Amino acid sequence: MGFPGHEDHFISVFQPNMVEVPQQHDMSQCAESEIGKMREDEFESKSGSENLEGPSGDDQDPDRRPRKKRYHRHTQHQIQEMEAFFKECPHPDDKQRKELSRELGLEPLQVKFWFQNKRTQVKTQHERHENAQLRAENEKLRTENMRYKEALNNASCPNCGGPTALGEMSFDEQHLRIENARLREEIDRISGIAAKYVGKPMVSYPPLMAPLSRSPLDLGVGNFGVQPNMGGEIYGGGDMVGRSMVGAPELDKPMVIELAVAAMEELIRMAQLGEPLWIPGVEDPTEVLCEEEYIRTFPRGIGPRPFGLKLEASRETAVVIMNPINLVDILMDVNQWSSVFYGVISRAFTLDVFSTGVAGNYNGALQVMSAEFQVPTPLVPTRESYFVRYCKQHSDGTWAVVDVSLDSLRPSPQAMQRCRRRPSGCLIHEMPNGYSKVTWVEHVEVDDRAVHNIYRPLVNSGLAFGAKRWVATLDRQCERLASVLASNISARDLGVIPSPEGRKSMLKLAERMVVSFCAGVSASTAHTWTTLSGSGAEDVRVMTRKSIDDPGRPPGIVLSAATSFWLPVPPKRVFDFLRDENSRSQWDILSNGGVVQEMAHIANGPDPGNCVSLLRVNSANSNQSNMLILQESCTDSSGSYVIYAPVDIVAMNVVLNGGDPDYVALLPSGFAILPDGGLQPPSPSPQSAPPAAAIGEVGFGGSLLTVAFQILVDSAPTAKLSLGSVATVNSLIACTVDRIKAAVTCENA
Repeated sequence: MGFPGHEDHFISVFQPNMVEVPQQHDMSQCAESEIGKMREDEFESKSGSENLEGPSGDDQDPDRRPRKKRYHRHTQHQIQEMEAFFKECPHPDDKQRKELSRELGLEPLQVKFWFQNKRTQVKTQHERHENAQLRAENEKLRTENMRYKEALNNASCPNCGGPTALGEMSFDEQHLRIENARLREEIDRISGIAAKYVGKPMVSYPPLMAPLSRSPLDLGVGNFGVQPNMGGEIYGGGDMVGRSMVGAPELDKPMVIELAVAAMEELIRMAQLGEPLWIPGVEDPTEVLCEEEYIRTFPRGIGPRPFGLKLEASRETAVVIMNPINLVDILMDVNQWSSVFYGVISRAFTLDVFSTGVAGNYNGALQVMSAEFQVPTPLVPTRESYFVRYCKQHSDGTWAVVDVSLDSLRPSPQAMQRCRRRPSGCLIHEMPNGYSKVTWVEHVEVDDRAVHNIYRPLVNSGLAFGAKRWVATLDRQCERLASVLASNISARDLGVIPSPEGRKSMLKLAERMVVSFCAGVSASTAHTWTTLSGSGAEDVRVMTRKSIDDPGRPPGIVLSAATSFWLPVPPKRVFDFLRDENSRSQWDILSNGGVVQEMAHIANGPDPGNCVSLLRVNSANSNQSNMLILQESCTDSSGSYVIYAPVDIVAMNVVLNGGDPDYVALLPSGFAILPDGGLQPPSPSPQSAPPAAAIGEVGFGGSLLTVAFQILVDSAPTAKLSLGSVATVNSLIACTVDRIKAAVTCENA
């Protein structure tokens, strides 16, 4: 059977297209070339199988040469049938192999070997494909690694400017190089200051010198900022936010970080602990901080209370309609923070950013800020503060944002020394359906001796700057933003507003009007009030402002006038009277007794007092044209506003059709209504009747009302203010006050 000398007929057992009957071979007779060829063709597909026949006894004789294998090639039909079966079942059992062999006219062993070889072939092909992919990936990584090496060889140290030598420089040497570079910069900076200020007094830094820019919320409702005396920059200046103060010395970052971490721990405990740290009120739910217990609980803190400063501490909890992520975004973005709390914040700046957070959110964010906090009246000085704000998400998912003053780390101006923020801020817990539970803590040390007597009870009660005002404002603003995003508004509710775009434009215009009013009525250090002759608290205070190249204001000389006084009437009654268009003719002199009609109404939450209205004044004199008035009224437990401004009919039509509201000129006027904080009415003289105060009503008491007007007295910005204009405005505001007093006290009698 064997054919000696024909070794070239040696075929691999892995060739699946032949039927092979193997015999014992002398492997030494195979040439190296044939073995190489065998290995190259080892796993190539030949569409066959081998049939091995066992050797006979003679075949096992070592003296006999091995017989040549017998090969039986499969037919094309057999190969196709087995290929098709292999796709369905690569591992046939004995029964399937017998059935297939019977159909194809093969032996079961032939079928078995064919499937074994086919599986090996497929596996080998798959491995070859994977190897090719791995080789390509390896080559890609090798190329990228070389590119990085070249970049590192050409890199320079960001601190010293010299070449980098990674792996060749010890940690101590790197630290010394960085320290040397820092000291060199410090020497250059001090040398420059010394050369500039030789013989001149040194100052630390000016207080809040840049105007605040309020940018729109992500919801697209606001795009404005208001700073008096800034001309065309009143609603612009977005590039000012985030700049460091001129002349501000560098902070010791490790000390700031350590202070922020300690403040975060204190805030969490302040928000969670009860008695004896927080003592509940006897007659109301207001809690009082026990100062002795506070010192025992937090012995480190930011140091003892400076002489002349009074402690104010408050805590408030509420559930608001906003998720924690959006709340954190508002608190950590100075523009959104200022826009949402426009009644509390007159100006705010981000001075330095140590960290922007991780994982795409504000977790771990740390930034240095300054802010000026206000009450809407010229009779309460604003509070300026310089602090670090730290945001952190804790393991239970709770977010916390804390502020703490940095005055202990560097000298501060006199204005900022009157207010020092101990760890203050809020904890935010996620609630179902997009709600959040907010626990707010306000803890400050302040010099409030300059507060006017009629506002002192309000400030002492915590309603002016305390946690309750922050939370009430946040709750109302969340409801307003939710109503802005509402999509289920019928055409009937839109009034004359033809589209949702027109609705948003009108709300954006109203928000700019409200922010402008609040920023211009407080005792901010950004502007100076001049007191006209009057009697005590009801003195009229005026200031002038030039408006040039500002599309949001009419050009010329604008005169602002404001006065604050006490009314023996509950705040809600005053608010309802002033916002009602039907009673407007009783106090609005400029309406000339005309009939006021509401043309459009946009609700800003479930309280009917929170709304934006477009009013039309139908003049009683047929020779005069009708006037449109944009009005927003808003109210919460901390106070109320009724703010309005005459608007041009043509410009308003553009806004109602979804046009840009930033080019509508506004001069807002209006009212700020605050609770009196338990102020006792003045003792009546023997000749006067007792005041008609509703002091007996639970939770009400009297009101503190601020009236403020803005009037264009001359359209030429270069014109001089005349005494006649001042006298006219003074007379207008005095007459309005008298009318309001007469109307509400008569109604309350």
